Amino acid sequence: MSKVLQCCQLSKSYVQGDIETKVLNNLELSVDKGVLLAVVGSSGCGKSTFLHLAGALDSPSSGKVLINDIDIHQLSDKERAKFRNEHIGFIYQFHHLMMEFNAQENVAMPLMIRGEKPKKALLAAKEMLDQVGLSHRIDYRPSQLSGGERQRVAIARALVTKPSLVLADEPTGNLDSDTAEQIYQLIRSLNKTAKTSFVIVTHDLVLANRMDRQVKLVQGQLRPLSDKSDQALSPTSITTKSASSIKDNKSQLSERHV
Repeated sequence: MSKVLQCCQLSKSYVQGDIETKVLNNLELSVDKGVLLAVVGSSGCGKSTFLHLAGALDSPSSGKVLINDIDIHQLSDKERAKFRNEHIGFIYQFHHLMMEFNAQENVAMPLMIRGEKPKKALLAAKEMLDQVGLSHRIDYRPSQLSGGERQRVAIARALVTKPSLVLADEPTGNLDSDTAEQIYQLIRSLNKTAKTSFVIVTHDLVLANRMDRQVKLVQGQLRPLSDKSDQALSPTSITTKSASSIKDNKSQLSERHV
């Protein structure tokens, strides 16, 4: 199976005066194509730093990040920006949509930045919004959408470029349990359809345990999430009841619009 993401001896330190703070310490990770990976860890352990390095938004102190066998930190700034647009999608806890544009325009934006003609980009955005169940909201601005709808738009924006890797930072962390469940179902469905790999940073251990793989960031390194004591890391945002209900209807998205 081909590797979408590989981190090799990845380290990151921040220096302030005479004080050096090491956040990541020779971190190793390999993610196969089409895999859903959860990364958990306590606040301040370096999860966001890891995502920034994996997404070519920051540079490591040492080590490598390879996406589709390309060492992204050996690219120039211009080359990295182009690579991000073509190969990586981002989903944040707070959607970061542009409030002055409607849902269709927000989703089309990465394609327009790439240089696609507006008509073609808007058509692709409409098709992506159809896939996330928001065909009836394409003309709505973010202020007119619910929290779950805004997150669906953000997911559509992340996937409209057909990336091989999506990096998600607490994608359900700002949602109620029912909406979070529907977002999980959507991610799982799109993962199966497009074979896109997802690396999801989350405090939600119920969500994490429903991914294909789970790792924990501790002292700057990743290790398998297998210790039962890890369950005490943080509260969950998806209830145990909703987690078990997925077994009966795992492949279907809810018909309710969030």
